[in-house]
Amino acid sequence: MTDFTKITACGECCVGCSKKIAGSCPGCIEADGYVPEWAESGRCKVHACTREHGVLFCGLCREFPCKKLSEMMPWKTNIIEHMTALRDEFESRR
Repeated sequence: MTDFTKITACGECCVGCSKKIAGSCPGCIEADGYVPEWAESGRCKVHACTREHGVLFCGLCREFPCKKLSEMMPWKTNIIEHMTALRDEFESRR
């Protein structure tokens, strides 16, 4: 079962991340999207977007799936499927 208090806006989980364990990254949740990996561009765009829409992660947004999602996360080719699965699991627990 997924611990949704640990799921980031982009659907990842920082628990066990080597960068977080090493202390080089505080984690998006704890740092409100301001992490070293995004330092040059400021706040993580995915994190900022979910906060603007008032949702925990993209799959819960009323606009999901939107065109911006794939543009903001080009490294995750199955992002729609991933977010859909997270959303379905989240909603099944309500």
